[in-house]
Amino acid sequence: MDKIILEGIKKVEGDLGSLSSAQKILLTTDGSVTTILDVLKGHVKIRTLIQEFRKADEEVARLLQIEKGDPVNYRVVVIERDEPLIHAVSLIPVDRLNNDFKEDLIRADIPIGRILKKHQVESRREIKSVAVEKSTPEMVEIFHDQSMVLSRTYNIIHQDQVLVWIKETFPSSLFRE
Repeated sequence: MDKIILEGIKKVEGDLGSLSSAQKILLTTDGSVTTILDVLKGHVKIRTLIQEFRKADEEVARLLQIEKGDPVNYRVVVIERDEPLIHAVSLIPVDRLNNDFKEDLIRADIPIGRILKKHQVESRREIKSVAVEKSTPEMVEIFHDQSMVLSRTYNIIHQDQVLVWIKETFPSSLFRE
């Protein structure tokens, strides 16, 4: 396992105590979180909170390895079953998408992993961070939970370029065994 992931898990467990196997899997998988949630909770769905095109600022340009001002799809979703399970923010450089992929993305309520699979996009996930954070007012409102949140950031890489940057967050009280 990657050094970043191991160090992240060790730090999180130092701050919070032991994580469950499900929490560790959700924080460290290099596969589709949607598929894992389907197995753990039954077929999940996406509720889109924000879906808009923006111009990349310096931070977004750095994360996506694009130029400042390039168009980016900014999407915030909640993956849920009977309750909110994961809050996810994604940044996607629009110029790296083909039209069919872009159309599915704009439909909003399709998970990115399912869009990648539908279009047979060969990709890999590169985890950038695993952390524990104080819950924000937005997270408390979404999850109705004030516990610390677990988060991870990762890139979906296609043809050696960042196709998607994602941050996934969920309360540390969820997915306990």
